[in-house]
Amino acid sequence: MVIPVKVVQINAVCGKGSTGKICVDVSRVLTENGIENYILYSSGNSDYSLGIKFTNDKYIKLQALKSRIFGNYGFNSKRATKKLISELERIKPDAVHMHNIHSHDINLEMLFDFFRKTRLKVYWSFHDCWAFTGYCPHFAMAKCDYWKTQCHSCVQRKQYSWFFDKSEKLHKRKKELFSGLDLTIITPSKWLASVVEQSFLKEYDVKVLNNGIDLEIFKPTESNFREKYGLEHKKIILGVAFGWDNRKGVDVFIELSKRLPNDYQIVLVGTNDETDKLLPSNVISIHRTNNQTELAEIYTVVDVFANPTRQETFGLVNVEALACGTPVVTFNAGGSPEAINKDCGEVVEIDDIDAFENAIKRTCNEKLFSSEACIAQALKFEKRANYKKYLELYLSNN
Repeated sequence: MVIPVKVVQINAVCGKGSTGKICVDVSRVLTENGIENYILYSSGNSDYSLGIKFTNDKYIKLQALKSRIFGNYGFNSKRATKKLISELERIKPDAVHMHNIHSHDINLEMLFDFFRKTRLKVYWSFHDCWAFTGYCPHFAMAKCDYWKTQCHSCVQRKQYSWFFDKSEKLHKRKKELFSGLDLTIITPSKWLASVVEQSFLKEYDVKVLNNGIDLEIFKPTESNFREKYGLEHKKIILGVAFGWDNRKGVDVFIELSKRLPNDYQIVLVGTNDETDKLLPSNVISIHRTNNQTELAEIYTVVDVFANPTRQETFGLVNVEALACGTPVVTFNAGGSPEAINKDCGEVVEIDDIDAFENAIKRTCNEKLFSSEACIAQALKFEKRANYKKYLELYLSNN
């Protein structure tokens, strides 16, 4: 066995957002185990000592504009990719671990030609479905399955290209580029693994490694939240998302606000001014919490965490709620149900709002799920233990 002594992760951000935090968590595990490692990133700023920014934000915005105009998403950014490759040549890693490489920062042809030429061992964590589609990271709501055979006539094209539909060409180019590699694919859910196995990437080994959370932060936490909002005698339903739209189920909460009796209160976290324009006055809107501890306080005090997501690769917010002792009700969408068992929540079919409402009422009124059962389930997703599995995977592939 050859133990890798240098690992480079590639991601759009470092230490921020879900993927950026995952990168740093993995990096810390590697460092603790004596493996030299770095994170190459392209957007924003990071004070993480092992982060190396390989381009600038102004350049990324220009490449995003080019993609919108010409429709060639993933095949611009030559200058940034040249710099990225020069960093890889300088560091000389034993393995490269990619995360989000579709933030207009990578020229796929240049990068994957480099991987083939150098015969580098490559790991690729899929946080969505972009790698095996023409354009889109998600296709469930569009009810599209062209990706299984050949993308064309993209129904979501206008989100990615203003003038041209190049989905067929891009899909074909990805098929060609993503073949003949020493590649292991990592997904955070069994659902996403099953989708990959239906795509042109089915030739590769796929490993399911769940994302994790910090159980030192997400745990039962006392607060005065009920008193602050005058909710001492209310049944509180919580929703948390960052980028509220129908994909995250904002329309479901609006409908529930019309149906539920006055002794129920909906609270949404992660909203903004645009979301507020959609919400009725009987929904409490919290744009953001000051920190994750404050979010844990809210998770702890509510009666049920409701997640009517329609597109989800895993759904880490479900785990955060469980870790605070709160049961979860979610749609059967993507990987969202995978963190839940019969002792800590309910799963109902997508868009069955009647069933969703009834599950919420049962959870609030019948006390079906204990805090202890919820917390026990969340223990399976402790981040240090989960991200140590990345190290184990590196070692098992050498």
